[in-house]
Amino acid sequence: MTRFDGQDVDALLRPRSYPVAERLVGDGEFEADGDAPLVDYRRTVTLDTAGAATQTVTFHLALPYFAWVFIPFFRFALRSPARDKPQWWMPPDRFDARATTVLGTLCAAAVLFGYINTLFNQTIAFAADEFHANNAAQGIAGGFVRAGGVLAFVIVALADRRGRRPVILGAGAAGCLLSLTGAAAPSLAWLTGSQVLIQGCAYGLFILLPIVAVEELPAGSRAYAVGLLAMAAALGAGVSVVALRLADVAVWGWRLVYVIPVFGLLLLPGIRRRLPESRRFEQPHADAELRGHGRRLWLLAGAAFLLNVFVAPDAQFSNRFLKHERHYTGGGIAILSIVSGTPGAIGIIVGGLLADRRGRKPVAVVALSLGTVLAVAFYFASGAPMWLWAIASNIVTAAEIPALGVYGPELFPTSLRGTANGMTFLVGLAGSVGGLLAVGGLSDQFGRIGPAMAIVGIGPMLLALLVAFGFPETARKELEDLNPEDRGFP
Repeated sequence: MTRFDGQDVDALLRPRSYPVAERLVGDGEFEADGDAPLVDYRRTVTLDTAGAATQTVTFHLALPYFAWVFIPFFRFALRSPARDKPQWWMPPDRFDARATTVLGTLCAAAVLFGYINTLFNQTIAFAADEFHANNAAQGIAGGFVRAGGVLAFVIVALADRRGRRPVILGAGAAGCLLSLTGAAAPSLAWLTGSQVLIQGCAYGLFILLPIVAVEELPAGSRAYAVGLLAMAAALGAGVSVVALRLADVAVWGWRLVYVIPVFGLLLLPGIRRRLPESRRFEQPHADAELRGHGRRLWLLAGAAFLLNVFVAPDAQFSNRFLKHERHYTGGGIAILSIVSGTPGAIGIIVGGLLADRRGRKPVAVVALSLGTVLAVAFYFASGAPMWLWAIASNIVTAAEIPALGVYGPELFPTSLRGTANGMTFLVGLAGSVGGLLAVGGLSDQFGRIGPAMAIVGIGPMLLALLVAFGFPETARKELEDLNPEDRGFP
């Protein structure tokens, strides 16, 4: 409840446009008009004898799990007089209650993905010490773990036939349960084999969650949605980073990090209850063939390869660099990861909004080229400059996530969306394996990780050129316009 007087009173008595579109339903009574991310909403304005006004707003966001993040923004926006344009934190399009609920539920599933996806990368440096493995052995292990992409391909291909919802639920449950096998690993080979299964489930979620978001949300806000999924996944990864402090308990302490995902099973009943089947999958759609989509398939496959040549070793060897070249403990690595990774949310938010409003290509090109330079500089620095490069690189490279992440789901028809993205992901994993083997071998030869990372950094730089001159612009276009096969169906 807020009290106003003067010119603000006239503004209060007019229907709002943002953050909720309103209609007048009575004397000083307003309700949501049309699509709104709310389960219920009412704003009441009462005048006293002195001409001052008192405003009372009641609302309930249709956003599960993460409403606590957005409620303060809504309260601040609703406390002031009427607004005629969206604020910086709002998506370019209006979300209805279903889209809001689906996005919040997908973000909860993304938290699970974020944790189990980072398990191996976060713990391999500590597991290698217990198993007495060098950099080359870690690179080979990381390469084998990427074989989980074959399982992921089976998972996402099944989603094109059986539906997105049951496959997401199954992959989430399996990934949480299988994590226990890593805690009991007697050797690096065992740990690697167990992670193939876990990563297969994680990769399946990585592909399917953005697909459902793209199929459900408005055309002008798809990058925004993918950005929020990335932030939720980063939250899960952040929990994994914090849990890394357990590695300091003893040489075997890293094993405890593999026990935590079992508690993620507690999220699954709520996800099952709130996540419907994708609207576009449920509707009649063309049974398209891959023939005729070769250019897009190879374009995205090449992009995945070039990106992962750098991203995979960067994720796996950064802890090794900090532990052995900068002599950080598990707790120190966790602190640096949190301090430098948290500002990445800025890049995701800004990148998603710009990718929806200005286009995917310019955002991706700048983020790829500048972000790679900053990320490589991290491996050649120490002390405060190293922290600054880490923060800057995380902010800039995060902007590429929503800009590039929407292309895979956007450029294929509904019946091929999972299968085609699974194929491009497999090629991307080949890039991961190549990058891990290259950095593992070269870093042993150089005696340090930095020069090896500079060499594989050529991949994202080439990708920036590919995006600039080869990629189509998909911002604000309906999926049916991008994929005419689905246009003839309601």
